[in-house]
Amino acid sequence: MSEPFNTWQARFEKLRSNKFFEGLVISIIVISALVIGAKTYEETSRIEQWLLYLDVAVTVFFLVEILIRMAAERNLVSFFKKGWNVFDFLIVTASLIPMDDSEMVLLARLLRIFRVLRLVSMIPELQMLLAALVKSIPRMGYVVLLMFIIFYIYAALGSFLFHDVDEFLWGNISIAMLTLFRIATFEDWTDVMYATQEVYVWSWIYYLTFIFLTAFIFLNMMIGIVLDVMQKESAQLDTDHEEGDPAQLQALRDDVHSLKMQLDRMEAAMAERHAATTPPHRPSDSATTD
Repeated sequence: MSEPFNTWQARFEKLRSNKFFEGLVISIIVISALVIGAKTYEETSRIEQWLLYLDVAVTVFFLVEILIRMAAERNLVSFFKKGWNVFDFLIVTASLIPMDDSEMVLLARLLRIFRVLRLVSMIPELQMLLAALVKSIPRMGYVVLLMFIIFYIYAALGSFLFHDVDEFLWGNISIAMLTLFRIATFEDWTDVMYATQEVYVWSWIYYLTFIFLTAFIFLNMMIGIVLDVMQKESAQLDTDHEEGDPAQLQALRDDVHSLKMQLDRMEAAMAERHAATTPPHRPSDSATTD
């Protein structure tokens, strides 16, 4: 690889890792989000042409920024190995769709909305939160399945017991499940309870047990799962950036492993030296036979 190429690649890499450059990119992303939001107001129709110029400038900036990041890599393969780089590349490429064509203007606007998600790729803490959320979904699936079973049982009971009280809320099991979802979100759930209590005084037991299971137990279980995954992701982030107690513990483990390997090599070298300096064993004369 030629020396001029290495020099330019090092310069682009230094620019990419510059804190001021990263802050500028984040600021432009925020400005892009504000421009998209401003277009939803009718009052901005007077400056619509200026907003269009600003959108073009933002698009050009993102194009230059992604080219700088690609030039900072030693090869394009290493750039596209990172998922966030692929995401940024697709968003920037999609932003190049012109907004003049009436058939493509809606698609272009929708794609420009996703430029706000580039904040996630620029801020490691947001990446950690998103990764924790995605990794929590499979584990939360079992909790959701258990919640569905509880919802189904209570919906069947509510449909059988309270059908005559309010058919609109308890007419069948599917409507009853929607009513229970309303109760679980505390949306005027007391009105539903008071209506059934006029006929069945004991119906408060039905509502309180359901709220206790869904709002307290299952919700806390989901929060616990997310917090557990977030703690692991945070520890991994600290290890990758060589910060915090997890990074120090990992560094200590590496040092201990390195010392152990050095001791093993020293023991092997001493054993070889001892074997080389020790004369071969000769049988004594007393052991000879006649």
